[in-house]
Amino acid sequence: MIPRGVSVRDSLRLSAEGGGFVPPSSGDFELPPIFGDNVYTTKPIALVFLSVILISVFFIISSRKAAVVPSKLQFAGESVYTFVRNDLAKDVIGHDFLRFVPYLFTLFTFILVNNLFGIIPLLQFPTMSRVSFPYVLAATVYLVFHYVGIRKQGAIKYFKDIMFMPGVPKAAYILITPLEILTFFLVRPLTLSLRLFANMFAGHLLLLVFILGGEHLLQGVIGLKLISPFAFAIGIVLTFFEFMVQCLQAYIFTLLAALYIAGALADEH
Repeated sequence: MIPRGVSVRDSLRLSAEGGGFVPPSSGDFELPPIFGDNVYTTKPIALVFLSVILISVFFIISSRKAAVVPSKLQFAGESVYTFVRNDLAKDVIGHDFLRFVPYLFTLFTFILVNNLFGIIPLLQFPTMSRVSFPYVLAATVYLVFHYVGIRKQGAIKYFKDIMFMPGVPKAAYILITPLEILTFFLVRPLTLSLRLFANMFAGHLLLLVFILGGEHLLQGVIGLKLISPFAFAIGIVLTFFEFMVQCLQAYIFTLLAALYIAGALADEH
């Protein structure tokens, strides 16, 4: 199944009419409403709601009949939870990790499922390739790590340690203080969101190029038809590569969130 938006279909139509291939672009990520005429009924919004339903149903079913000897479904659910709890929360945050496990677990599973939508047949659109979703997720991380830092150290000490890093010569504050302010209040949320968005956007665009390019080659002369299997083969290889990137980006986003929380909880940061 080929991932399509309106502009992709238009590209194929133009190819058939004019004989030229119109490559996919950022316009193919602007999907029309599924029904009605507003931005709240588009495919990305529907996929977000679908991800919440799928995650909820999976973990409810997997934990409903928990046993000492777990079933395959229970084992899968517990494996994901244990990974987030031990490898992302406990190892990074430390002794005070337990209260952050639900948040990190929700963050990881939500991002992972929405990323994987990009290679699931019939869905085939990574929700995080729409930059507004990573922005919102990064904003929640931003609010959480500043909140826990203020709650742990008090507002004055927390912001003082950000602006005036302990142990640094006073003359260096002229350079370091503006950089620290930019890092904590602008660079961190921006890089956190843009890293996720850029990887999902670029990966999906590459898949569109090779899959739609292979389809276009099939409509050409005999020589081009012989080349088309190579385009499809590259598209398949990239799909497996994209799967690894999707999992990795969910991990990196959650890991950085845990690192920021751990830094906010530290006495000096």
